[in-house]
Amino acid sequence: MPYRVEIAARANADLDSIFGAINAENSLAAARWFNGLHQALGSLSDMPQRCPLIHGSRQLRHLLYGNKPHIYRAIYSIDERNRRVVIHTIRHGAMAPYRR
Repeated sequence: MPYRVEIAARANADLDSIFGAINAENSLAAARWFNGLHQALGSLSDMPQRCPLIHGSRQLRHLLYGNKPHIYRAIYSIDERNRRVVIHTIRHGAMAPYRR
């Protein structure tokens, strides 16, 4: 049974920021990349445990998307009881570590 993927408000704001930063509204290639990011997030509904835990955490995992030097990290947690994945934030890979 698949997990329900939820995007937290902060992650939605991150997506809006990324959309503007890559100029996805005016670039077909950027729009395809952005849509691929959305698909990658949606893929967490199947086997969300496939991604590793982030350093220093027992609950938060990260999904990497993109190619160097443009790799983004979707930080998320898994609620096994409710079969739910919550995406907390989406950050550029070069940013400082995420603090919840």
